[in-house]
Amino acid sequence: MNTSEIKNWHKETIGQKVVASLIKNDFEALYVSTMEEASDYIMKQVTPETTVGFPGSMTIYNMGIQAKAKALGAEVLDHGVPDLTLEERVEIAKKEMLSDLYLCSSNAITLDGILVNVDAWGNRIAAMNFGPKKVIIVVSVDKVCKDEVTAFERLKTTAAPMNNVRIGTENACTKIGSCVNCQVKNRICRTYSVMRKKPGMSDITVVVVGENGGF
Repeated sequence: MNTSEIKNWHKETIGQKVVASLIKNDFEALYVSTMEEASDYIMKQVTPETTVGFPGSMTIYNMGIQAKAKALGAEVLDHGVPDLTLEERVEIAKKEMLSDLYLCSSNAITLDGILVNVDAWGNRIAAMNFGPKKVIIVVSVDKVCKDEVTAFERLKTTAAPMNNVRIGTENACTKIGSCVNCQVKNRICRTYSVMRKKPGMSDITVVVVGENGGF
């Protein structure tokens, strides 16, 4: 095999192991090689009558799902649309939590199928656990960690600094590239979630993708 084939083999091997672990943890789960395949899977769940919630995942944004859903006639709920007031963003975020289809990613996922996340508002973590009729979590293999300890390390060394840069907080991690447990008012790492099993009343599918995406 050439280098590309070996890399793809490794991604799929890791991805399929995570999928098997997720299924053991009562999630629905599948592995796909590309974000395009993940997008195709998501769009099969969307109809003109569907309300689709977007909590701000760069993985989902980069897939262009919003435009595809709108083109199909679905109602798109996205509190990240530019020029909204804070009050408008909060109101839309609340509506997202009761959407027909909620699309997000996870900051980290372990080999044994545990999802680890950190939020500023807690809206994404809340909706991942309870609220929407259907949740699809798209996670690229570059977010796979050995265990919960390394998953939390990924939050501190990768997800948090990159999201702070994206938002433009100028918190300490944007200067050094890693979390320093800052104690400032505009800190975005405020509430944490560890999903060891699928929440009992939620319909959740995790799509593990061989192609990198998001933070």
